[in-house]
Amino acid sequence: MHEPKLYVIMGVSGTGKTTIGKLLAEAVGIPFFDGDDFHPRANLEKMESGQPLNDEDRHGWLVSLNQLLKSRKESGAVVACSALKKSYRAILNDGLMGQLKFIFLEGSFEEVKTRMVQRKGHFMPLELLQSQFETLEEPENAIKVSIRDTPSQIIQKLLDQL
Repeated sequence: MHEPKLYVIMGVSGTGKTTIGKLLAEAVGIPFFDGDDFHPRANLEKMESGQPLNDEDRHGWLVSLNQLLKSRKESGAVVACSALKKSYRAILNDGLMGQLKFIFLEGSFEEVKTRMVQRKGHFMPLELLQSQFETLEEPENAIKVSIRDTPSQIIQKLLDQL
C-alpha cells in the first residue's frame, strides 16, 4: 500500500492547525486547505456569537471536507480541521481508508488558552475553548505532536514520521 498523500491536521482551536498545515503542505509539495473556509456562514455566525457547534451543525461541513479529500486522492492535500470526535474523523475518512492520515496537535488547556489570548482577528472566541476540550476524543491512530515545539521542529518531526 502506498503512503497516504492526504493529511488532516487536527486539534482544538488555537493549536496551530493552519500554520502547521501550510508548512507541511509546502514541505511535501501538495496544496493546503483550511477547513474553516468550508464552514457555512451560519456556523461561523454561531461560533462568533459564542455558541459551540453541535453535531448537526458540523455534519454538512465534514461531508464537504470529505468530498474535497476524495477529489484530491491522486494529487494529495493537507486539510486543517478540528476533527474533535471519532465520529467526525469517520465522516472525513469515508471512502478513503488507508489513504488519509490524521496529525494531532496536542496541547494542554492552559497552553492553548495562552496562544488564543495572543491571537488577533479569529472568529473563534476564547469562551468556546473549554467546549472544544470537552468535545475532544483523542485519536488512537494519528501522528501526535506537541504544540510546545516550534513550527519548524513540528514539521521536522512530522517529516521524519511520514
